[in-house]
Amino acid sequence: MDNSRFQLHSCTFIIIIIFITGLATKSESIGINYGQIANNLPSPENVVSLIKCIGATKVKLYDADPKVLKAFANTGIEFMVGLGNEYLSKMKDTNKAQTWIKTNLQPYLPSTNITSIFVGNEVLTFNDTSLTSNLLPAMQSVHTALINLGLHKQITVTTTHSLAILQTSYPPSSGTFRPDLAPCLASILTFQAKTGSPFLINAYPYFAYKDNPKQIPLDYVLFQPNEGMVDPSTNLHYDNMLFAQIDAVYSALGSLGYGKLPVHISETGWPSKGDEDEVGATVENARKYNGNVVKMISSKKGTPLRPNSDLNIYVFALFNENMKPGPTSERNYGLFKPDGTPAYNLGFSLSSSSSSSSSSSPPSNDAVNNDTSSGAPPHPPTSSTGYLSISSATSLERYCFLGLSLSFLLPLLMILKF
Repeated sequence: MDNSRFQLHSCTFIIIIIFITGLATKSESIGINYGQIANNLPSPENVVSLIKCIGATKVKLYDADPKVLKAFANTGIEFMVGLGNEYLSKMKDTNKAQTWIKTNLQPYLPSTNITSIFVGNEVLTFNDTSLTSNLLPAMQSVHTALINLGLHKQITVTTTHSLAILQTSYPPSSGTFRPDLAPCLASILTFQAKTGSPFLINAYPYFAYKDNPKQIPLDYVLFQPNEGMVDPSTNLHYDNMLFAQIDAVYSALGSLGYGKLPVHISETGWPSKGDEDEVGATVENARKYNGNVVKMISSKKGTPLRPNSDLNIYVFALFNENMKPGPTSERNYGLFKPDGTPAYNLGFSLSSSSSSSSSSSPPSNDAVNNDTSSGAPPHPPTSSTGYLSISSATSLERYCFLGLSLSFLLPLLMILKF
């Protein structure tokens, strides 16, 4: 596709939506996951304009792709870059960590606004003792390398976790970590508290619903109007599962003495298409869920347990990625198709009745954690653009954003087109 046509088509489509709904200034905290397991994606230069059009100010990249980092120079967009699980054993060596930073990050600083490195992805739920034992030393080594290079004040070091690290998640006040992971987590949390990095969780209400559609109300996971539930210990009301998941994590952190550590949602989304057994993976559900997530972020309200804390959420994902293995849903989490057109009717809507921006928690015991017992996880990816399968048995994961019927915009779009 011609670059100018890509930019005009994509930006015109989104800018009209933002202009009409008046939300352009309210989506400052939106983050987006930029995955690249595909052979048909637009160039990073074109992606810059697309991300600006949707109002995202933060990007999570699963590697340190030089083409991407160069393309986003002088945009002001914050970047979180990843060091894959396959690097953990090497990164224990501070010299190697420093060489990696000097080679992969430093050439793009300060033009590209790199603010964080996540070392490893959902390592603790792989049940791989080698990976687990290497995680904290690698994080410490990368941080030391940043200190040596004078970059530690602008770049933090963290790691991402699956929600399956929780032993209990319902009600939110009873959130606790798995006993077998608690000692390892305590050491990681001590490091993060000292260095000031956030605790990252990949949270996917979609998976809880898919596994228990008869027990979990769809409206509850989609932020639609519903009765919700009241936590009997705190009397806090939850009317959406995502907030309940976040507060369960806060409770688990508090049980280890780290209740003040900020929790960021590094992935969350909903697939627009799935296999026959992937209940709920539809365009309409993706539209509602992701639209309401964005509306919730824009409202700048916290969770019931942390009403004054900012919501830091990275939507999964920017594009449908045609080379991802696994079920159909894996290739259909994107907000956009590779040609820059929306995967479904994207938009920010104030008039939609689908929003509910207060709280969340699953009405069924441990519904958000029931992926901890199925088979072995996939091997860590080896390509520079690789990341873990969303439907991996080791994680309760990811979900997208946006939503609105755009039929009333068609006349304007036709005018601009012709």
